[in-house]
Amino acid sequence: MRIGELAARTNMTRDTIRFYEKVGLVEGRRSANGYRDFAPETVEWLAYVRTAQTLGFSLAEIARHGAELREEPDSAQALSALFEEKIQIIDARVAELAALRAELVDRVGTGCPLRAAAM
Repeated sequence: MRIGELAARTNMTRDTIRFYEKVGLVEGRRSANGYRDFAPETVEWLAYVRTAQTLGFSLAEIARHGAELREEPDSAQALSALFEEKIQIIDARVAELAALRAELVDRVGTGCPLRAAAM
């Protein structure tokens, strides 16, 4: 299918699909007249990409793990491992944000919130 049809079926812009092609997330074959031609399974793959982004995965992570997941005999187990890894990253970030919040709370009312807390 051509890029216009793929864009319509995935509710993405042509520019987004071109960008995904540029970074290696999708591959379009070029026909003799120069048009991009995408395999039908690209629609499902792009839905996967959008869902993964919604779950907090970067395009680099999706690109890195996408090929691995396609070749896994048990993709559910492989995905669970990726989800657990992402949960650990989120938990670490939440802890960092909690520490930052506590620091800001300590500085409230100190006159200059940017000077080092006198401890």
